[in-house]
Amino acid sequence: MTKLTKDVECMEMIRRNLYLNKIRPFIDQDLIKVLIGLRRSGKTILLSQIRDVLLERGVSEENIIEINFESRRFKKLEDADNFYQYVMERAEQAEGKVYLFFDEIQHVKEWHSVIPSFRIDFDCDIYVTGSNAYMLSSEYATYLSGRCVEIKMLPLSFSEFLTFYDFEIKETKSALGGTRKQAFDSNGEHYEIREVFDAYVRFGGMPGIADVGLDQEKALILLEGIYSTVIMRDILERENLRGQKRITDPILLKKIITFLADNIGSSISVSSIGNTLVNEGLLEDSKRKGTPSTHTVQSYVDALLEAYFFYDIKRFDIKGKEFLRTLGKYYIVDIGLRNYLLGFRDRDSGHAIENVVYFELLRRGYDVSIGKIDNSEVDFIATNTNDKMYVQVTEAMTSEDVRKRELAPLQKISDNYEKIVLSLDPGMDSSYDGIKSINLID
Repeated sequence: MTKLTKDVECMEMIRRNLYLNKIRPFIDQDLIKVLIGLRRSGKTILLSQIRDVLLERGVSEENIIEINFESRRFKKLEDADNFYQYVMERAEQAEGKVYLFFDEIQHVKEWHSVIPSFRIDFDCDIYVTGSNAYMLSSEYATYLSGRCVEIKMLPLSFSEFLTFYDFEIKETKSALGGTRKQAFDSNGEHYEIREVFDAYVRFGGMPGIADVGLDQEKALILLEGIYSTVIMRDILERENLRGQKRITDPILLKKIITFLADNIGSSISVSSIGNTLVNEGLLEDSKRKGTPSTHTVQSYVDALLEAYFFYDIKRFDIKGKEFLRTLGKYYIVDIGLRNYLLGFRDRDSGHAIENVVYFELLRRGYDVSIGKIDNSEVDFIATNTNDKMYVQVTEAMTSEDVRKRELAPLQKISDNYEKIVLSLDPGMDSSYDGIKSINLID
């Protein structure tokens, strides 16, 4: 793995085109562009890249007003009136349209009432970021009058991971006369793509790791900082913003985080989490201290979802054509954070790659659910306005028993939408009775 440790130039040089391309159609449109996602997933850098796009289009720097509310420099602007006054004074000095960039806007009290005022009082184009779904709750969205577009940012995809580490995929000749794909770095060194993918599954896709290289000790320090920031600022601080004290036990919070991280891709009901933690000795026995109520555990889980640390996924009855209320699943936003929490060792690799596939489907614009058909399960049903597909994920398709297990649920589905099995080792067959078998990395 040490061969893959490398220094990388400043991340601002590498554009997150997946997100820039989503934003470009809305530049200069009378819509508030809201970038949301886990802390340090690249929102601040994306704002900087949008700014660069504007400068390339001829916008003057004097017409761009930027405020990062993580900086002490702008502490006084967390008051709504001070915030409004500060921006208005600078907007009045500019000629023409003004572009407003507000990073981590949730720090401003009553920010949702100030932003619409800017739209009314002068010609502007507004971009904001936030690290908590609470900032876009129905209560706040009402103030924005539907005049916003939400873009959810995720850590690096594997494709972006290759770009950030300056790898290029090339086809080379194999010993048997065929071709194979390999990853070449900027020095001409080449690696098997599987080796680089294993590094991705090990270290995850938080953009900041590219600054330190794939060094386990340095990566742990960075991931620990992200974890602590999410817990302290986006969960505990969120409670203060709400004026509520539902989450008062940081130890319980960490135990629930660890439990969910250890059970990604497994069917879980919130009501069972407290009992499971007690049975595994992670919580005191209910007779001695009291098992947390389902309502309490639900509050903690909701906080983790709102901070974009975990994502939940519902089950869909394929025959009944309805969503089910029971036994959903949870996936962690970055597999590197899971490894930080549980240790950098090979564990449950099947669910780990399933986690990777789930977020790749989200990046590609799909709505994703779990499929239930009779007593069988399809890992993912992925739908968008133009497409629908059924996806199974497994490590290898070389075993006959595994093939039967993975194909059986798909074979029960009678519609004509695409059915795919993704695996790291598809074997020799590319399809089974119309069900495609595809290399997951490809």
